[in-house]
Amino acid sequence: AMRCFEPGDARPLHALLSEVFDDGADGPFDEWWPRISDDPEFDPALCFLVIDGKGRLAAASLCWTSAFIKDLAVHPEARGKGIGEALMWQAFATFRDRGAAHVDLKTNTVKNAAAVRLYERLGMTPVALEG
Repeated sequence: AMRCFEPGDARPLHALLSEVFDDGADGPFDEWWPRISDDPEFDPALCFLVIDGKGRLAAASLCWTSAFIKDLAVHPEARGKGIGEALMWQAFATFRDRGAAHVDLKTNTVKNAAAVRLYERLGMTPVALEG
């Protein structure tokens, strides 16, 4: 089942991101959540969650209001089922409804070959970041 972010979802979301990305970039929950929730681009309606049959958070897409997909995370046990693709289509449809001309995201193209294949399958085009 897919739904939007609700108040109790912050800790499970942080745990999922920490497990999937495993780079420590998000830091501890007490630093991460204020940084996310206080960001002017944060909108709970743009954070899409997939809950598995056992009520666990299987995947999430955290998007900013500027039509930017900040994080797309699928739990290792939930991969290969089209969940990431479904989350992307949901984000695209929502931003289209909000009048966005395009949707952006950043990914490490070297480490995330599978993610890059997904984005290309969805019709996204790689753009080199300057700097």
